[in-house]
Amino acid sequence: MQLDASLSWLALALTPGLAARLSARVLRRFDSPDGVFRASLADLESCHLSDQVAQAIVRKEAFKRAEKELAGVRKIAGCSLLNWTEPEYPQALLQIYDPPVLLYVRGDPQVLNLPSVSIVGTRRPTLYGTQMAQRLGHDLAARGLVILSGLARGIDAIGHQGAMDAHGRAIGVLGTGIDVCYPKENKKLYEKVLERGAIISEFPLRSHPAPENFPVRNRIVAGIPLGVVVVEGAQYSGSLITARLAMEFGREVFGVPGNATQTVSFAPNQLIKQGAKLVTCAEDVIEELPTPVRAALVQAEQPEAEQRNLLAAASLNGSEKKLYELLSADEPVPIDDIVERSGLNSSEVLATLFDLEMKGIIRQLPGKQFSKVLL
Repeated sequence: MQLDASLSWLALALTPGLAARLSARVLRRFDSPDGVFRASLADLESCHLSDQVAQAIVRKEAFKRAEKELAGVRKIAGCSLLNWTEPEYPQALLQIYDPPVLLYVRGDPQVLNLPSVSIVGTRRPTLYGTQMAQRLGHDLAARGLVILSGLARGIDAIGHQGAMDAHGRAIGVLGTGIDVCYPKENKKLYEKVLERGAIISEFPLRSHPAPENFPVRNRIVAGIPLGVVVVEGAQYSGSLITARLAMEFGREVFGVPGNATQTVSFAPNQLIKQGAKLVTCAEDVIEELPTPVRAALVQAEQPEAEQRNLLAAASLNGSEKKLYELLSADEPVPIDDIVERSGLNSSEVLATLFDLEMKGIIRQLPGKQFSKVLL
């Protein structure tokens, strides 16, 4: 949407008390935001709006705020607004019952209508969950699917990082304003996703991470993609909510099976019991996608994980190769053990491990432990 074209969409989105479902109702009744703002009080009240909301629309109270908001949008590099009448708006979202009337978008809006899959899960993944999210994000992106998530810490970020490692594309859906990166430690990932895809939000600028924003955000994470992959999540996790929304929207739901004795395995294991597709590799996801999508995906021409890791090791210098060979993809190795087994001093070990992390072939885990990344 041209930023100067109209304030009415923005004013509608910023009208207090007019949530997405009510906005959709009045838009369908009056055809456009301009039609909504021209409507009489009686007509608005017939849409089951409260007196307060109907009065706010009649008085056009949100237009001053919309003008300030538009000025703020203009100051953000590459930021645009998409309303649901525009072809770049995610068409899959229009199939749900409460699509956002307006999306703030940074990056390439074209990715919003490409075939995508969401990867979601706990903010505190196990090593197994970390490996599976990274592998699935990498392999699905390498086949040409856009990887979508909420850019939260944990599984969301790891799935996105896997896509970035494959030079794939991604969509980050924020529970904050488009100008607020949350959590802050994902700033570099935010920038990478911006380069390789798009960041979107329905929340006004400067909106901070209020707890109530994230369940609202999750319907977009569930509504845009062809399916949702749940890697790990507890019984009352946001990932389980997202998966259930996906079911309501008619999307595919996938679960990565987990250790039944761990609480973070509850969500995927429960979903599998309820009929979600059990997933252990990217092909398990791809074979459930519509035939035209499968036909359009890049054919897998990647060597097996073991061979890819051997190729990565061959490009390392002496100290890098020595430390890399001390690590495993299955069990993390504490820093003290690495120093002792390598014969190098601690400063050299830390510097070399940092270089290996920057190359994306090892990962640091809590407690100063390190493991290989499955490439």
